[in-house]
Amino acid sequence: MANVRDLKKDINYVLGDIIEAVYVWEYTNTDKDTKKSEAIIDEAIAVFDELIAKVNTKSVDNAKAHFKAINTELETKGRALIEKINKLG
Repeated sequence: MANVRDLKKDINYVLGDIIEAVYVWEYTNTDKDTKKSEAIIDEAIAVFDELIAKVNTKSVDNAKAHFKAINTELETKGRALIEKINKLG
């Protein structure tokens, strides 16, 4: 992990790309109901808020392990959101 700024950028890029993928799906599937896709966007925003709050936590004993856990959580939750996008249809 290079630094906190890079972790924040990774969170922003990953979840931003997921939201963009949902928008692309909605644009290409105008005949489909968007309730599920909007729920994915809402979940991505909630994950973003949660992870940024964890990054900004100052009272951490082992910073390296804390940030590594956040990075792992980003990967896990990002993959789960991508799977939900793939199941839209």
